[in-house]
Amino acid sequence: MTPLQSLVACGTKLWLDSVDPDEIAFNRTHGASGATSNPIIIADLISSGRFDDRLRRLLREEKDDAAVAWRLTDELVRQAQTTFEPVWQKTEGDDGWVSFEVDPLIEDAAQGLNVEEKKRRYIEEGLRWSAGQTNRLIKVPATEGGLAALEELVAAGVSVNVTLLFTDRQYTLARDACWRGLQRCPHAVRVKTVYSIFVSRIDVYTEKYCPHLSPAAQGQVGIVNAKLLWRKNKAFWADKGLKLRHEIVFASTGVKKPSDVPWKYVEALAGDDIQTNPPATNRAVHQSGLLFTRKIDELPPQEVLDEIAAQVNPTHLESVLMSEGIAKFADPHKALLQLIARKRESLT
Repeated sequence: MTPLQSLVACGTKLWLDSVDPDEIAFNRTHGASGATSNPIIIADLISSGRFDDRLRRLLREEKDDAAVAWRLTDELVRQAQTTFEPVWQKTEGDDGWVSFEVDPLIEDAAQGLNVEEKKRRYIEEGLRWSAGQTNRLIKVPATEGGLAALEELVAAGVSVNVTLLFTDRQYTLARDACWRGLQRCPHAVRVKTVYSIFVSRIDVYTEKYCPHLSPAAQGQVGIVNAKLLWRKNKAFWADKGLKLRHEIVFASTGVKKPSDVPWKYVEALAGDDIQTNPPATNRAVHQSGLLFTRKIDELPPQEVLDEIAAQVNPTHLESVLMSEGIAKFADPHKALLQLIARKRESLT
């Protein structure tokens, strides 16, 4: 059994934070059962030069760089969906999903959209990119506009991945909106909702804003937060009688500190629900030689939990990380469009 296979064997659904066909092929052989995408991933693939032939065709067919970006994204996500569709079929829709991120520029301040306008755009985009798809999750951020759109999307039968979640407040708003949508949806039996809790970014935050945390607490806040939200999510859905599992996705699982072992978060969160890991993290796990066991239920001693609760302000944390997150959401898409413009000059 390989390290990645042991991770799956202990209860984790292993997803890849990439739609690179080569990485998907490698990870699939070791048990990966889903994937996620975003503009940074697409830009990295374009920059590699491996997709220049495909890009030339799209550049000939489309005069608008944004149209090229969306068509290439759609093609790569569809290709990944084809790889994981047997998993989706075998699990009757509980696994085998690929996430498609809708237009990040909805959150760009330069667009000047109010919350109601953002809600409308997220609904339109979600319906558009989910139409005719089976194992595609529509990725919606936990911003005011994104949260406002969730109930209507789910009620319309759209499966969603709620992203940019950092706090209990955000998670609860997202989950309750999705639950209201499921109760209104005539096809709820086929709808999956997942909640992407970002982990390592929280530990970056506490290093900067909570420097007085003890060594036992510093570097553990992201893990503790994710585990507590996992427990809360399990408890909420336990009595709802739904066919599919509505799960936590442990996201941002690549380490940010060079002194941390690459599998720090992978190991700590092993055992249940979903991990969406960067290719480099999964490669490091694969090469580690370790066999992973269930750790998701384990929490630090109560005094560490009390220290974290006393010293980490969730309101400030959410404000800082959402501000950074929205920039990381929109800016990469702008960079993707600029990259395609340069490719248009060099390839055509």
